[in-house]
Amino acid sequence: MDASDTAFIIISACMVMLMTPALAMFYGGLVRSRNVLSTHMHSYACLGVISVLWAILGYTLAFGGDVGGIIGNLDHFLMKGVEGVPAPAAEKLPHTVFVAFQCMFAVLTVSLISGAYAERIRFSAMLLFSCLWLLFAYAPMAHWVWGGGWMQNMGALDFAGGAVVHMASGAAALACAQALGPRMATGQGFIPNNLPLTLIGGGMLWFGWFGFNAGSALASGALAGQALLNTHLASACGILGWMLVEWKRTGKPTTLGVVSGALAGLVAITPAAGFVATLPAMFIGFVGGMVCYGAVLMKNKLGYDDALDVVGIHGIGGTWGALATGVFATAVINEAGSGLLYGNPRQLFVQFVSVVGTWVFVYVMSRILLKVVDGLIGLRVPSEAEFTGLDLSEHNERGYAI
Repeated sequence: MDASDTAFIIISACMVMLMTPALAMFYGGLVRSRNVLSTHMHSYACLGVISVLWAILGYTLAFGGDVGGIIGNLDHFLMKGVEGVPAPAAEKLPHTVFVAFQCMFAVLTVSLISGAYAERIRFSAMLLFSCLWLLFAYAPMAHWVWGGGWMQNMGALDFAGGAVVHMASGAAALACAQALGPRMATGQGFIPNNLPLTLIGGGMLWFGWFGFNAGSALASGALAGQALLNTHLASACGILGWMLVEWKRTGKPTTLGVVSGALAGLVAITPAAGFVATLPAMFIGFVGGMVCYGAVLMKNKLGYDDALDVVGIHGIGGTWGALATGVFATAVINEAGSGLLYGNPRQLFVQFVSVVGTWVFVYVMSRILLKVVDGLIGLRVPSEAEFTGLDLSEHNERGYAI
């Protein structure tokens, strides 16, 4: 085991952990003032419950020995066999460090979904759905892509979670938005309560994303450095892409548009960060900003209330990034494979299959789990509680003094 690699991944894991409180701030500033604390609560609750469930069962289902290309076995149930040994997926790292790093990914992914059901879900239903989704959707996806499952064996490229994190959370968000229905419209409208809070959260997410993407190299070195540079420049170009189309369409650029464009660029480059060169990374981020802006506008025409645009940014941005990986991947950066522009058109087809597989599986599984949760305890708060706000009705707190 290598001390420098271990230190690098420990720091990266801490940065990814910070992304969940950052997400709470990003989401919390976008909802109405009567729901700011309940929205924060979704992310912080995931830090608790998903972390514990990951250690007990989630990790072994994702990274245990392969069972038919579908799921991991129970070799690491209750953290069995992870102390004092190297990680099977990265022999220079302690197994415990790898478990912790992947835990932060799982927590963040489940937290991302909360943007779709914000302002109207029962807290108890959120907890139960999150736990079931980790075991029945996230763990299989992580195994398929990173744990020796069928997507990995097929040759799908996903450096840091375009499918596992972003497409999966986007598909689940679409299922949640449709299952819960639209939010109740009131005189307050849907005006964000604190955009500066959202901007701070967005900046923290950008910082944490360096650990998210560069850390996915699982070693300190040239590949991690390439992923870090690609990540930053793609995000910068995502700002430009989003700002360009928003300015053209509305006549004015907005701060919310700038931070949304940054996140769109980050999402788009996530699957490609360690597979593409710098200029393609910038192109991926730039197009990601424009594509995600259009996707956010489409939700009103398609009739689903994805409260905080998880589908438009994470789902569509992750899809674009996965397909772009199949075009721009080069073995010069990573020996794992090359894409269409470097003589391997099959890679684009493989990426397309992984995209379809992810969306269909996660969406269908999410709808099933939501149906189960609704039948057991009910998904949505009563209309009176929604009108009052979830801060008071679900947690007996107020975010702001009145």
